[in-house]
Amino acid sequence: MQLNTVLFSVMTVTTTPQTLDELDSPLLSAVHRASGHVGPDGPVGRWEGIDGNEDWADEIRRLKKARNAVILAHNYELPEIQDIADHTGDSLALSRIAAETDADVIVFCGVHFMAETAKILSPDKTVLIPDAEAGCSLADSLTETELAEWKAEHPDALVVSYINTTAAVKGLTDVCCTSSNAVDVVAGLPADKEILFGPDQFLGAHVRRQTGRDNIHVWAGECHVHAGISGPELARRAEENPDADLFIHPECGCANSAIYLAGEGVIDPERVHMLSTGEMLTSAKTASDAGRGKVLVATEVGMLHQLRGVAPDVDFAPVNERASCPYMKMITPAALLRCLALGADEVDVAPDVAEKARQAVERMIAVGNPGGGE
Repeated sequence: MQLNTVLFSVMTVTTTPQTLDELDSPLLSAVHRASGHVGPDGPVGRWEGIDGNEDWADEIRRLKKARNAVILAHNYELPEIQDIADHTGDSLALSRIAAETDADVIVFCGVHFMAETAKILSPDKTVLIPDAEAGCSLADSLTETELAEWKAEHPDALVVSYINTTAAVKGLTDVCCTSSNAVDVVAGLPADKEILFGPDQFLGAHVRRQTGRDNIHVWAGECHVHAGISGPELARRAEENPDADLFIHPECGCANSAIYLAGEGVIDPERVHMLSTGEMLTSAKTASDAGRGKVLVATEVGMLHQLRGVAPDVDFAPVNERASCPYMKMITPAALLRCLALGADEVDVAPDVAEKARQAVERMIAVGNPGGGE
């Protein structure tokens, strides 16, 4: 199959020529590519023209049934996208769920590496992403070429890659990890082996701190959204809300500051919880049962929709209300409608790359607790 290449940011995105027949939809004529949406590298377009109302929801359900499709939505998506999805969660858990369904088509409402992971775990299913240009600054921060060069500098090292990486990077990886099992994955590797950990420097610092290993080399990559949630901002918000618990994602720029502030007694250590997205949902229920009035959340703001649904009696507030991923927000109601009606945009992974990447993911799953989220 001949592949088309779509370029955005640094990463090369692989999509296949359309293989699904188009379906008619009375709403499709309103969909258009609009300018003005701003990404981390400047203005980018996105599909607009349709509101996420009940007419839209009814049409999405009709098209989904006609396709025998399952709709997956990441926790950071727009609320209306999360609400219409069959399953909402972190990318790995969603991909594993999709692999077990009898759906012919997986529609992954997330960023491109997530759709790739779904294809890796479901090679015989058709995988669509509502906007092929929805990239990821974290996945972009470590390319296949860069990882190959890094490995050449450390030929005896084992490579541990965060699940938030491209299929090509996973294909050069010994074992993947999520933020919930990264410590266990690294701790389970031979103590005398060098570790190359990438691409997230903040998660890498967390793993190094928790394992106590001094032979971990950490790539200097980051998610621009999480990196923007700073230590000073966290300290200020914690001081303003002295009774609030803190839910902090390990990707955040404030993660190390939170540990330091807790160690220095500036913040009560009992208030600080370093959590993956999945663990945040579990902890939200615990906070509700304990009668917590307020929780400050350090992660992408789309997560608040899920947290408020799980524990509506708790006041979940962002540490940084501007922590919104522009790539995630490219998955609009119009983009989802276009995707289902036209059968666009289809995602593929070369079989040899998919096989190697699948092995890295399966080694991680064997460690346990991969469903705790990114």
